[in-house]
Amino acid sequence: MKKEELKELFRKYHDGTCTDEEKALLETWYLQHNEQNEVINQHNLKATKNLIFLKLPGNENTFSQIGLRLAAAAVLIGIVISAIFLLMDRRQSGPQQPLANDLPPGKNKATLTLANHQRINLTDAANGKLAAARGLLITKTANGITHFDFNGIDNIPNQINTLATPKGGQWELKLPDGTNVWLNSASALHFPNTFNNQQKRIVTLEGEAYFEVAKDAAHPFIVISGNQQVQVLGTHFNINSYSDEPSVKTTLLEGSVKVSVTGNTRPSILKPGQQSINNGHQIQITSVDIDEVMAWKNGYFQFDNEPINSIMRKLNRWYDVKVEYQDSIKNESLDGYVSRNKNISQVIKALEATKTVHFKLEGRRITVMK
Repeated sequence: MKKEELKELFRKYHDGTCTDEEKALLETWYLQHNEQNEVINQHNLKATKNLIFLKLPGNENTFSQIGLRLAAAAVLIGIVISAIFLLMDRRQSGPQQPLANDLPPGKNKATLTLANHQRINLTDAANGKLAAARGLLITKTANGITHFDFNGIDNIPNQINTLATPKGGQWELKLPDGTNVWLNSASALHFPNTFNNQQKRIVTLEGEAYFEVAKDAAHPFIVISGNQQVQVLGTHFNINSYSDEPSVKTTLLEGSVKVSVTGNTRPSILKPGQQSINNGHQIQITSVDIDEVMAWKNGYFQFDNEPINSIMRKLNRWYDVKVEYQDSIKNESLDGYVSRNKNISQVIKALEATKTVHFKLEGRRITVMK
């Protein structure tokens, strides 16, 4: 049975809309795998976990314990599939009560600083025209996208604008060439008023962003982040270049990109589904789970055997909390899904359900404990 067919059957089973034939097909599939006592390889394990969590309503506060480093290799397919029914029953009991001291999730929030130093609070700005000068028109749409449209003839050099998101913020931007950019929290994008009369379309990124670049074979699109340069003609890719992360990660979804490090004249070429890891000196290329990389843009946290200190850096940027640790908890790793639209109390309880970590929340300080 194909993965998409299986996902649809799980959805219908949970909604109670399965026909008798579909229910029999799903239950037969489950029994066959259970009887085979098949040990899941890492690829199938990940796919099955995705099915479990994506099919649960809201994915608010359920995390996988099967992904813990010591247990993953021994999980049987029957255990994983039977867990679906257990988790569905658990969801019927209703949501957990939030903590008294709770923090809301991030939201669409950003500031735009124009080349003339005019500063616009995009969060509170009304929809419609934000600014206009010398052929440049800046607008905000009803769905929260900022558009840069340049209809002028002249191109004044060094007219650089900056779109910045704080911790707990995200924003979508359409550049003057038609390129769409989604900016994650605590990030900034520097870009010109126009790319007219320029051989290359150059922008600079701090933090994380997803790009859908408008195709223009004659004018390469270049993203500079730290000591790294990514060059494309028109494609979809994600760059994670936070200063508190150990490396810069560039992930390709569609097309091809060239990734190079300052001082290295030989760029690395990525194929869809590949990620380059730049540690500051050299680039390593590996295959990755695109769903995990793009979870932030799609409204989820998704962790696949991820160290707790890496998970907490993401929570720090989205909920604007200070993180402290007790014991050697940083060395633990977890798997799971949880919506980014939930209060931090629900994320905390989800993590604590793994029996691996505990938390103490005091104001905007969160302590991680065993």
